[in-house]
Amino acid sequence: MATFGHNNLSAKLVLLGDMGAGKSSLVLRFVKGQFLEFQESTIGAAFHAQTLAVNDATVKFEIWDTAGQERYHSLAPMYYRGAAAAIIVYDITSTDSFERAKKWVEELQKQGNPNMVTALAGNKCDLEDKRKVTTEEARTYAEEHGLFFMETSAKTAINVNDLFYEIARRLPRAQPAQQPAGMVLADRPVDRSRASACCS
Repeated sequence: MATFGHNNLSAKLVLLGDMGAGKSSLVLRFVKGQFLEFQESTIGAAFHAQTLAVNDATVKFEIWDTAGQERYHSLAPMYYRGAAAAIIVYDITSTDSFERAKKWVEELQKQGNPNMVTALAGNKCDLEDKRKVTTEEARTYAEEHGLFFMETSAKTAINVNDLFYEIARRLPRAQPAQQPAGMVLADRPVDRSRASACCS
């Protein structure tokens, strides 16, 4: 979920997708401005944090980069439960990766936070000559499922920052509380005659 302070927002964000789609590379590019040609596979999940200034607010993303291997799938709900946002990543050069992304969308829509900001990211758009998933196909799918869509390249940094900034802009902002929750304690003087006696 997202938690709020004075114009400060802390939001849990989870990345989901198939192994090799480039989830870790997207996070590394966003958080450190780096790209590694050979990125080791994530085991379980990796945690990162990054703060952005968006309009009149500061957004601190608590980013959970989940492992894409099937054997770690059962751990995913632990990371997306309570998340304010999710990025479902697929590799534009792999139809299997796109089909796997669709399964993540279905799972999130059944079990995730109903107010979650969800993005579909077609990564590796620098590999246009190897493209297997068209932009139109992915955009249509995203529109039909209430996601926002962007193609990215962690390698060349295309749209990486834009993706995270757009999520930050779409996060719901807190409404001022109308009534404080909980009990209201009245400040009344103590009745000394009763207070001095024990167990009467």
